[in-house]
Amino acid sequence: MPLLLILFSLLFSPQSAQCEVFEYKHNTGDRYRILSVVKEDVFVNRVLSHRAEILNRIAVEVTDVKDGKGLHNAVFQTSERILYDSASREVQSGVTGFQWSREYESVFERDKLGYITIDPKYFMPVVRNVPVFPARDLRVLERWSAEGHEMHDFRDSFGIEEPYRIPFNANYQFIGEQPWKGKMYPAFSVNYRMDTRPPAVRGRIWPKRISGVFNQSVYWDRGYGQAIAYKETFRLTFELSDGNIIEFRGTAEAEFIEAESLDRDKLASEITEEIGRLAIPDVNVRTVDEGVSISLEDVGFYPDSAIMLPGEHQKLDKIAEILKRYPERDILVGGHTALAGTSEGRMKLSTDRAQAVTDYLLSKNVRTADRIVIRGYGAQKPVADNSTEEGRRKNRRVEITILEN
Repeated sequence: MPLLLILFSLLFSPQSAQCEVFEYKHNTGDRYRILSVVKEDVFVNRVLSHRAEILNRIAVEVTDVKDGKGLHNAVFQTSERILYDSASREVQSGVTGFQWSREYESVFERDKLGYITIDPKYFMPVVRNVPVFPARDLRVLERWSAEGHEMHDFRDSFGIEEPYRIPFNANYQFIGEQPWKGKMYPAFSVNYRMDTRPPAVRGRIWPKRISGVFNQSVYWDRGYGQAIAYKETFRLTFELSDGNIIEFRGTAEAEFIEAESLDRDKLASEITEEIGRLAIPDVNVRTVDEGVSISLEDVGFYPDSAIMLPGEHQKLDKIAEILKRYPERDILVGGHTALAGTSEGRMKLSTDRAQAVTDYLLSKNVRTADRIVIRGYGAQKPVADNSTEEGRRKNRRVEITILEN
């Protein structure tokens, strides 16, 4: 809805008298996840370089509450898919899975107004002290502001090893009850700008000027004491020490999901029983840190290829039947190789094979693309001795993990 229409409807409706107190609620043992999808165009020196979609999966547990502050243990997983690459002029369909990028752990405290206390060594969360609230009732259309900052991981792109801090001042406005997925929630806008010339830091290159504009709409759930969702448009530009200009333009959308605990032993037992009933050969099931893993040993591919041999699809059809019974859980598809060839070659082959299995599962509507993450491990996680043919056979595998969060 255009902003002018929102303002008009608020000014001439009973809602204009509404007051709201925004506070975070923390309870020891709370577990939830946040899924966000970022769609961005990346420009290098004003020319489109590529178009990407980034999936961020955040699993959070509140481990302690003291004086209104919740201690959060969080795991941030990022994965990405390229939708367009100007170098190759390739356009992807958008129905392929996301490839795993990085995983971060973080520990931080958040008070009831939203202010975070965190060791600066942590890269995540990126945006900090947003949103935060004044300790008072807020009327519809009322504004407030507060300082915040972003922390970025520039290790790969710029060679900057420490988390990189970008400060800003955020401006807020309470815009009353607004719809999100068919329900009404108290909502507010968050807008902030960046325009800074930071000092040089140690790295291959570094930002000489940073500018950006960020506009968010946030939907708040009174019961959870959390943002249930947000939408964002952004534009962020780095003028670098090597003379290049990198610009990111895009949108983001995130949603809070309460996480139910996974009974891993029960699930592993159920799946093992189904595998026996369906007579699926060379498949093992075990509990792992991430959830429950279904290991397909010696998946048949042509040598040094991600093309499956005839007959392997029948095995995957049966696995798909099992996975469809647990639609509420996301999955990770991991590829593994034996110890042969180069490290780079093993990593690429394992990723390509995980991608091939994912593509087939997507074709069977096991999950949508944003519910599957792809990861290649190469030969990093052997389950048997690579010095024997039997061991190498076991190590050439694809693992499909039903995730805890």
